[in-house]
Amino acid sequence: MANYKVGYFVGSLAKGSINRKLAKALVRLAPAELEMTEIPFKDLPLYSWDYDADYPQVARDFKAAIADVDAVLFVTPEYNRSIPGGLKNAIDWASRPYGENAFTRKPSAIIGASPGSIGTAVGQQHLKSILSFCNSPMNPVEAYIHFTPDLISDDGEVSVESTEKFLRNYMAEFSNFIGRVLSVYPRRT
Repeated sequence: MANYKVGYFVGSLAKGSINRKLAKALVRLAPAELEMTEIPFKDLPLYSWDYDADYPQVARDFKAAIADVDAVLFVTPEYNRSIPGGLKNAIDWASRPYGENAFTRKPSAIIGASPGSIGTAVGQQHLKSILSFCNSPMNPVEAYIHFTPDLISDDGEVSVESTEKFLRNYMAEFSNFIGRVLSVYPRRT
C-alpha cells in the first residue's frame, strides 16, 4: 500500500480546543500509511489581495506546507453556524492569488467535534462549499463528533471503544479515498 503525507488543520486556535484533542486522536488512530503533520495558520495576517503581488514569508511557508502534502484533513469546530474566521483566512491565503490555489485536486476530508448534539454539521456544510470552489475532492464520509467530558484525553486517548473504532475507520476510509483520488490526479512533481 502507498504512503501518503497528510497535512491537517485544527480550525480552533484555542490551546485547549476539543478539536485539537480530536486531531491528536486521529493522528494516533491513522493507518500506518498516513504520515500526519499539522499545518498551523495562527501567524497568518488577515488576507487581502494587496498581498498577491508579494506574499509575506509566513504565507509562502504556509502554502509550501500544503504543497508538500498529498492530502489535507480539516478538524474544525463550528462557530456561529460556519467555520472559524482564522480557518477561513487560512483557506483564503492558500487559494490565492488567482491561478495558484494550493487545494486544486488535493484530496480533503472534514471532521469536527462539538459539545452540541448535532456536532459541527452546519459548519462542515459551509466548508464543503468553500473546498468545492477550491477544486478539492472531498471524502464523502461525514463525521460529526458529539464531544462529552473525558471522551478524548489531552494526548489523544479515546475513552469510548465505539468512538475509537469509528475514528479508526474514518481514517482508514480517508486513506482509501486519497488513493482513489491520486490514481486519477497523480501527485504534482
